[in-house]
Amino acid sequence: MKLILLLCLLFCTNNGFSKTTVSYYKCVTDKSTIFSQHPCSNSAQQYTLTHSDPKATIPSEQHFKTLNELERKQIILNLKNALRAKKQHAAILGRKRDEAARKQQRRVTRLMDDQKRKATVKDVKKQLKSINKDYLQRVKVLNKEIAKIEKKLKRLQ
Repeated sequence: MKLILLLCLLFCTNNGFSKTTVSYYKCVTDKSTIFSQHPCSNSAQQYTLTHSDPKATIPSEQHFKTLNELERKQIILNLKNALRAKKQHAAILGRKRDEAARKQQRRVTRLMDDQKRKATVKDVKKQLKSINKDYLQRVKVLNKEIAKIEKKLKRLQ
C-alpha cells in the first residue's frame, strides 16, 4: 500500500513539473519558514512560479546566424567610422601644413632690405622643407592605417 502511495505521489509531482505554472504556499512560523504544495496554516500566502520548457529556450542555428550578421554589421560600421576619422585627420594635417606654409611665405613679403630678405628667404625655404617633411611622415603613417582599415572592410563586405 505504501508503495502504491509513493508511486502515486511521484507520478503527481512529475505531472506538476511539466506545466508552465506551479503554485506553492509559504507559511511563516516562530521556528522557521515552510514552503508547501498545500496550505500549512490560515495565514499561508500563495505564490505562483512560471517556468518554460528548457528545450524551447535553446536558440536555433538561425539565431546564431542573425547574431553573427549583426556583429559583422557593427564591425563594418565601426571600421567605416574609423576610416572616416583617419581621412578627416589627414585633411586636418593638410590644412595645418598649408597654414604653416602661408605663414612662412608672409615673412618673405614683408618690407625689408635685400640682405635681410635673402636671409629670410633662406630660412623660409628651410622651414618649408621641415614642414613638408613632417607632413609627409604623418600622412604616410595615416595612409598605412587607412589602407589597413580598408583591407579589413573589404574582407568583411
